[in-house]
Amino acid sequence: MYRFLAIIFSFLLILSPSVQARQRNLEISADSAILIEATTGRVIYEKNADVRRPPASMTKMMTCILGLEYLVPEDRIRISQTAAYTEDSELMLQENDVISADELLRGMMLVSDNGGAVAIAEAVSGNVSNFSLLMNEKAREIGCTDTNFENPNGLPNERHLSTARDMAKISAYCLDNWDFRDIVATQRETIHWLQPSDHSVRVENTNKLLGTYKGATGLKTGWTFAAGGCLAASAKRGDIELIAIVMHSEDAVTRFQDATALLDYGFERVTSIYGIDKNNVEKKVFVSGGEQATLEVGLEDDLNYVLLRDEYRQNLKVEYDLPKVVEGGIKVGDAVGMATLKYNGKTVASVPFVAKENVEAGFSVASLIVSLTEPFIEVAQDFLLLLA
Repeated sequence: MYRFLAIIFSFLLILSPSVQARQRNLEISADSAILIEATTGRVIYEKNADVRRPPASMTKMMTCILGLEYLVPEDRIRISQTAAYTEDSELMLQENDVISADELLRGMMLVSDNGGAVAIAEAVSGNVSNFSLLMNEKAREIGCTDTNFENPNGLPNERHLSTARDMAKISAYCLDNWDFRDIVATQRETIHWLQPSDHSVRVENTNKLLGTYKGATGLKTGWTFAAGGCLAASAKRGDIELIAIVMHSEDAVTRFQDATALLDYGFERVTSIYGIDKNNVEKKVFVSGGEQATLEVGLEDDLNYVLLRDEYRQNLKVEYDLPKVVEGGIKVGDAVGMATLKYNGKTVASVPFVAKENVEAGFSVASLIVSLTEPFIEVAQDFLLLLA
């Protein structure tokens, strides 16, 4: 959870004047777009990124990740009449067909099957209405502030809206799931039914960047007359992975051209990721009123920042805000401080310090001494460490 708070924070950063000046050189047809670095969420380019628009079938990213989180691959899903009669079922699902969750999720994502999305929703939540509530709850958890889902497939609904920024957040969240990554990176697949047992369909991913754009890793296409051409596209080269979102592109072809231009723009400008490995940062704080006198703490996640072409590592500085003394009653994972990364004095990323062990409230001689010496803990700390 703390990782996504850090990602959300990165999305809120104001682009520097130099970045704003550079992005004017990029022209795309999409009315809304954003380009981010996937692990940090740093915004590299944006255009009307907070305008609410229909996300079309990019919606299915949320349906897929919830299916992966709530179902197991072997779950048997029976196709309802509602799912079978949903328009544009590219898999040609029939009422009472039975298909595994894994096969259905793959088929749904590769050919953007609307009926399959309804079947996943029904398998997870019983019906589309309940599943939409779950989708919106997950969107808020991820940090989306301008998204409202009314269905699992993105079919037109005047209240079914999102933004390029929110779609990028959802994309970054989904890419943390390796099963999701495997699905959206698949170009072709044979989807097998359980009933009829001899039925299978060969499908091809609607994302035409796979296999044609260097390093393409996903994600999801979208198209309706209201939404225009939509695309969530990701690509990785070396240690750098980028996510491009385009919404309301001119047509189903220009969405790929727009995403390609965005990704090219990003790979030309991102030079490296400055990173502090969480495993290399371990500290101790003293405990007052605890069964022991010290607490091991560490970073909740790596502290990373994307450097662009005209930015330099020497301008980065890490600051630790960590109390010398905490009260007993700490549980593993509790936040006890913050590590902040600054570029030229401006905060660009932050990660919490969290407890790496439990320390129950109670009594110990060393903890009592911590309590008594807390006003001058700086002087006494070497002695206290010996006692602990």
